[in-house]
Amino acid sequence: MPTQTSKPQSIEELRKRYEELNRKKITAEADHKNAQKQLDELKTAAKAQWDTDDLEELRAKLKKMEDDNERKRSEYQGQLDQIEADLKDVDHKFNQAQEKK
Repeated sequence: MPTQTSKPQSIEELRKRYEELNRKKITAEADHKNAQKQLDELKTAAKAQWDTDDLEELRAKLKKMEDDNERKRSEYQGQLDQIEADLKDVDHKFNQAQEKK
């Protein structure tokens, strides 16, 4: 619904308003075209790299990768903890052997 101005506008004022609105329309159309082109390029890249451009499938793949990374990180931390415990045990046994001499 058009908004009414407080006073009647001249043809020149109306023409300026139209030109400004038309400029905004052209800019919006160009922005939309660029955004669509970028989306298409990203979908093509996703399909090439991940065999899909479906957002839900990509989210599921990301979740699986994050879960795998967390599992591997946890395993690595456990291995390092075990190594430290083993080294501490060896050091303790070595010190006991030294004290007996």
